[in-house]
Amino acid sequence: MGFHTFDVEKADRLERPDVRYRWVSAEEVIGGLDPSSDDVVADLGSGTGFYTNDVAPHVGAVYGVDVQDEMHALYREKGVPENVELVVSDVADLPFDDDALDGAFSTMTYHEFATPESVAELARVIRPDGRLAVFDWSADGDGDDGPPVGERYAASDAVEMLEGTGFDVEFESTRTETFAVVARSP
Repeated sequence: MGFHTFDVEKADRLERPDVRYRWVSAEEVIGGLDPSSDDVVADLGSGTGFYTNDVAPHVGAVYGVDVQDEMHALYREKGVPENVELVVSDVADLPFDDDALDGAFSTMTYHEFATPESVAELARVIRPDGRLAVFDWSADGDGDDGPPVGERYAASDAVEMLEGTGFDVEFESTRTETFAVVARSP
């Protein structure tokens, strides 16, 4: 497994609700965060803002974090909500102060940044007891959708990495192709 980015040339695939919500619904993401109206959260690997737009009405502010400014350009073309700020950054080196976020979420991008350094960085920027909601392609899936199985993690791998950094895992679920993990920051 290694770091890679989603091909910007295929970004239109990120805008298909019938496909995206099949694997992770907006309700799951919002429920995993359990946000209040003044929370500040980050979408890790926000891409074209598909799930960012779902979360934005439920929080005070969302940072759309992506390593590719080209994805932000596509998001700007479709329109960015007023309470969303786009940030070009790697998850392992976030430009936020300690405890600056009330929560963070990742939809189908954990496999792109899953390193001990990235998880430690999330523990640094998410306030104590803040939520981290992770939804990603599962290594237990068949690989017909999403990245190749060899590039995926199992939910248990994510739980182990999060707990190893002090996160308290509240929920873990493996589905046919995806997994969900919700944890509290140390």
